[in-house]
Amino acid sequence: MSEKKPYYISTAIAYTSAKPHIGNTYEIVLADAIARYKRQEGYDVYFQTGTDEHGQKIQQKAEAAGITPQEHVDHVAGQIKDIWDLMNTTYDRFVRTSDPAHKTKIQKIFKRLYEQGDIYKGKYTGKYCTPCESFWTESQLKDGKCPDCGRECVDAEEEAYFFKMSKYADRLMAHIEAHPEFIQPESRKNEMINNFLKPGLQDLCVSRTSFTWGVQVDFDPKHVVYVWLDALSNYITFCGYDPDGNHEPHYKKFWPADLHLIGKDIVRFHTIYWPIFLMALGEPLPKQVFGHPWLLVKGDKMSKSLGNVIYADDLVEMFGVDAVRYFVLHEMPFAADGIMTYELIIERINSELANILGNLVNRTVAMSNKYFGGKICQPNMPNALDEELKEVALAMPGKVKAKMDELKVADAIDEIFVLLRRANKYIDETAPWALAKDESNHARLGTVLYNLLEAIRFAAVALEPFLPDTSKRILAQINCENGGLESLESFGVLPAGGNVGAGEILFARLDMEKKLAEIDAFNAEKAKAALPPIEIEPYAEETVDFDTFCKSDFRAVKVKACEPVKKSDKLLQFTLDDGTGTDRQILSGIAKFYKPEELVGKTLVAITNLPPRKMMGRDSCGMLLSAVHTEKGEEKLNLIMLDDAIPAGAKLC
Repeated sequence: MSEKKPYYISTAIAYTSAKPHIGNTYEIVLADAIARYKRQEGYDVYFQTGTDEHGQKIQQKAEAAGITPQEHVDHVAGQIKDIWDLMNTTYDRFVRTSDPAHKTKIQKIFKRLYEQGDIYKGKYTGKYCTPCESFWTESQLKDGKCPDCGRECVDAEEEAYFFKMSKYADRLMAHIEAHPEFIQPESRKNEMINNFLKPGLQDLCVSRTSFTWGVQVDFDPKHVVYVWLDALSNYITFCGYDPDGNHEPHYKKFWPADLHLIGKDIVRFHTIYWPIFLMALGEPLPKQVFGHPWLLVKGDKMSKSLGNVIYADDLVEMFGVDAVRYFVLHEMPFAADGIMTYELIIERINSELANILGNLVNRTVAMSNKYFGGKICQPNMPNALDEELKEVALAMPGKVKAKMDELKVADAIDEIFVLLRRANKYIDETAPWALAKDESNHARLGTVLYNLLEAIRFAAVALEPFLPDTSKRILAQINCENGGLESLESFGVLPAGGNVGAGEILFARLDMEKKLAEIDAFNAEKAKAALPPIEIEPYAEETVDFDTFCKSDFRAVKVKACEPVKKSDKLLQFTLDDGTGTDRQILSGIAKFYKPEELVGKTLVAITNLPPRKMMGRDSCGMLLSAVHTEKGEEKLNLIMLDDAIPAGAKLC
């Protein structure tokens, strides 16, 4: 038996600044679908993913949270891995760039590039985008902001090491021209050539001194390696590459990578910087880089500032893993951005997963149990309708392959649903319920149900890369093992004489209005739970001596009258008995917390020796004391109230 052909696929490693949203998660699901399909084809697949854990943004987030950068990335990397696992992805290795072995290799790579003259020391002056970890010149900014993310850039000036990009620019251009498949889709390739290569590459800053969280340059310790040189090299450092030349067998087997799967916003780093780094190291370039589009929410890119971030684990709780996998894989075009709304998810589940797929399987298994006690009959009464169904089934695997070879995953899924639709039409054409009414038609009925079960088997095997759990459940219902793509070379593989299993609903239809209401309630509860339970004002750092404190005159006061102040949404006017025999008037901005009538007769605390203050043209002679805090994002205020047995004017000490 010949050795399996290797296939190396990678995702971009996820940046550990925050929990990944569904747009980030789409990439790992897409990579998993491709990896699973390649395994079906008989490849020895190596599927690598992981986390990018260094840089200024990480250090700043850790400092803001009062933890170390390592603690921060440990937490977020754990979240990322949990979501990748939740989505039933079959990666072979989850890598982290804070791994000591990776750091050592990066130091050696940097030193080698420096010693061979590709890296030199200089000084950087320009603009820097912290979220993107990117340097820009003034001319590259768009409306004065980062051209990638649209955020503000800061002035940066520091000593730095630079990589001589222009040294390899012509060689890279020649490679792209000789390998038209290298950058996909075509629009991404044109963008790189026209926007970066043709205008001329500037030398790239590859070290920083303004922060410390990164891989230290061992021969110049005040520098850390620029995050992109560090992060991009993960594709070889964790695959077994050795900067000293003693590569592991794994590296020799799998490099160069067959496919780097990345988001369209980081194509420049993967198709210009990364190939040039590899050229400088004398290593082969990856065979293909695919910059997939974004998943937009109602037409907008997901961001916390817009309040439209949706997380994969929340979607799974609402709809299930395979429904979410189906939606993101099927709704993302090859080159254009995809749109996600809850309404569209529900529509797809109902129209495609429940009606076309689930209903076909459920009806067929139910009829097999009803008419033949679950027995799978030998097909011996064929006709022309059967041949049409067989032709569609036998043609489907080749059509799926053609689409998968072009990375058009959504189109590949459509080809499977062509078969599912044809099988549903076959039920309408053959009318098994009518055949069942006449004993003389039972042989034909058995043939019809066999053909339906066999068409379902074809679909279930083909769906495995996309809906792995659903595929497994379907095959269990028809009592068949997954024979892989080889089993789809012939129609009639399903053994007759066995029995189907008990039918089960694969995807239940959802009531649109009811489900949207449930989602609103779910999201509201999640938002509420995400808020810190109670926040209090920070304690004052400045101390007050005892004599100064004693000058404040705190007195018990009784509320004789309380009324809102006209033309003010905040102020209440209090008429108070302070024990002197003369009413005291105090205005307080607490109208949103209390109704005036609730306070009449209450005993409160006031500081009475403050100078009078004009508020809305009225005198306020003192201040009422209250306790203030924030709970679930909402400000709370409680007036300090005393026992009513305490007389007006009693001094507090």
